Amino acid sequence: MLDATDRAIIDATQAGLPLTPEPYQALAEALNLSADEVMQRIKSMQRRGVIRRIAAVPNHYKLGYRYNGMTVWDVPDEQIDVLGARVGQLDFVSHCYHRPRHLPEWPYNLFAMVHGKTREQADLQIEQIARLLGDANRGHCVLFSTRILKKTGFRRSA
Repeated sequence: MLDATDRAIIDATQAGLPLTPEPYQALAEALNLSADEVMQRIKSMQRRGVIRRIAAVPNHYKLGYRYNGMTVWDVPDEQIDVLGARVGQLDFVSHCYHRPRHLPEWPYNLFAMVHGKTREQADLQIEQIARLLGDANRGHCVLFSTRILKKTGFRRSA
């Protein structure tokens, strides 16, 4: 499924792309490839599901966002796709996804991460989600983070 060149690209990008104006060119030079080949191989690995996504992973604390809360919501399962899409489109939600319930202890099936510079800002964002969900909101909870636990993606072992 992966040849030596694909593995080299994965190994070279596990810690992130180079922080340069032309990261694919810098990566290509380091691997003795063309930038076009690097980009085509990355696209191919994405199509095949080897790479899920390429995205910036900001450190919210360093950006001044001290109130980072994972909101969890109990919404009807038959509405989760529509509601999740709406919540995920809010500009203050960094990620939103469906997770299985673990009844009776854990009734929540919709998760959405919010980020606020103040507790008041985060609370307003949570209220906005509650209003958007309306009567479909059968309960929610917020789990505020107290420290960063992980800021890396998958690491391939040699």
